Amino acid sequence: MMTDEQRQHAIAVIQQALPALEWTLQPAKIKRLSRDFHWFSPLLTEQLAGKQADAVVRPRDEEELRQLVCACAQHQLPLTLRGSATGNYGQLVPLEGGLLVDMTGLNQIVALGNGTVRAQAGIRLADIETAARPTGWELRCMPSTYRLASLGGLYGGGFGGIGSINYGPLAAPGNVLSVKVMTVEPAPRVLTVPAPEALLLHHAYGTNGIILEVELALAPAHQWIERLDVFDDFADALNYANACVRSPGLVKRQVALLATPIADYFSHLNDRYHAGQHAVISLIAEESEGLCASLLPRHRGSNAIRQASDEARTRNGSLMEYCWNHTTLHALKVDNTLTYLQTAFDPLRYPQQILQMEQHFAGEVMSHIEFLRDIEGNLTASGLQLVRYTTPERLNAIMQIFRDNDVKINNPHVLQVEDGKQGVIRPDVVAVKQSLDPAGLLNPGKLRGWALRDQLELDGNPLARATRESPTT
Repeated sequence: MMTDEQRQHAIAVIQQALPALEWTLQPAKIKRLSRDFHWFSPLLTEQLAGKQADAVVRPRDEEELRQLVCACAQHQLPLTLRGSATGNYGQLVPLEGGLLVDMTGLNQIVALGNGTVRAQAGIRLADIETAARPTGWELRCMPSTYRLASLGGLYGGGFGGIGSINYGPLAAPGNVLSVKVMTVEPAPRVLTVPAPEALLLHHAYGTNGIILEVELALAPAHQWIERLDVFDDFADALNYANACVRSPGLVKRQVALLATPIADYFSHLNDRYHAGQHAVISLIAEESEGLCASLLPRHRGSNAIRQASDEARTRNGSLMEYCWNHTTLHALKVDNTLTYLQTAFDPLRYPQQILQMEQHFAGEVMSHIEFLRDIEGNLTASGLQLVRYTTPERLNAIMQIFRDNDVKINNPHVLQVEDGKQGVIRPDVVAVKQSLDPAGLLNPGKLRGWALRDQLELDGNPLARATRESPTT
């Protein structure tokens, strides 16, 4: 690990060698740019206090990035990639200082074809959606932060989002077709990695290669109607949501269940329904909406909001921004003592588990449920429950209660990727880092398996099907 003095010296030398790059050296700006939404977690807020980069640099194209990476590798200077900073795990907060590389200058669509798109990592997801829809296609999966979130950020630290009810999370087979990646070496290589090996770089917090481009499969576009339906009884809301989810002929893009008082936190909406009601937010194809109208009275619900998605997005009033982890953001704006969980229910009995957990915690944990297909294609549910936070000990106890009831926890309150979503050290992920970042300069400290690499059996050529894009220079 380099000393502060060594890092400062290396940065000064690199800046002198590359003066044309967009450098940020002002302490206040560096501090601001070294942050993401990790403050959703009181544990991460404490653990990451004071952690930041020594400088920020924004390459405007791949060649500027290559020059920068070459210099960092020569000086053994740590570097961490930054997209739009909408992540929640502190994945862009540098633990060992160094350079923060702002990737938002690489923001172009490279190719838009019949059902596929290839775009640079720094592009906003909304810009892909805007470009694709006139051609009859749309993103299969996008987070609630789509207006700001970058493609590389979604790839490096994301999971699912709007559309996952049909296509599963981003990692489900067929969603990602390939990635273009740069190595961190004195003479950086550029490789195109096809799926499924491309997924070895997914949700790795940018620790095992610099994502330059991602090639995605798209979905046929529909005219979507956004709905917010309300219920006085949680079981009614759950059963209505599940009926929508399990109706194969109902064309949908999103179904979310929000137990009371979550909808009360939506200050821009809550004059449209009564306090204390449970809510279901859905995106339903215009031609399918009649089924919702027939299902709703069966479950003693009523419609509070109905709007055309295109129009709502034009005025920045989309209900999509009240789903997934945007829900947590809206709640925290009202009550900053809250935090959240990430849970995965059993596909065979998720309705029973959801009802059981909602009853067990009686308001201490508030059910926010997102319905999706899992990687195997099963209809299931994931929770982004809100928690009335008291102590770390109680938070850990709550997570253990979920585990004891066979609900998986993807812990969002930990720094290292293996302790969260992955759950285990993956030798194949570590092998990719060894291949693409042999000196371990990318986002050091976030991949626990790297420190244990000598104890692991690693594939010496984990990306055998990758193709070289450019020669060593």
